[in-house]
Amino acid sequence: MEKQKIYIAAPLFCEGERAFNLRIDEILRQCGHETFLPQRDGGCVADLPDTIDGLPKRHYLFKLDCAHMDWCDTVLFVFDGRVPDEGACFELGYCYAKSKRCIGYKTDVRSFIDGFDNVMLHGAPETVLHNEEELRAFFG
Repeated sequence: MEKQKIYIAAPLFCEGERAFNLRIDEILRQCGHETFLPQRDGGCVADLPDTIDGLPKRHYLFKLDCAHMDWCDTVLFVFDGRVPDEGACFELGYCYAKSKRCIGYKTDVRSFIDGFDNVMLHGAPETVLHNEEELRAFFG
């Protein structure tokens, strides 16, 4: 597969989520792709100073993330969690609206409605991958 710029849209609010995201990032980089991982490249809101470059930190992060959604070729949307992360849902919708390639990644067996996630989330990705082997095969 040709080298891509990939935005990883995933929850990042606990140690387990951040470790999982780093593993995904590592795999994508091993496959030769460039990534934007918000927790690494922007930071977590709670860990940042109140203002960055003269902007309130939340506004700064929003603008940074939007700039990188514009930069990317592909968004990798992580479905995992009791329900998908609302920030990641926004990122998926934004990228879909910008005609970016959208790929889902779901290792979590939980689902929202009768074995399925929200139809609006499953309509955007061209495919949903389910484990590291599938992730490597798809992006390798």
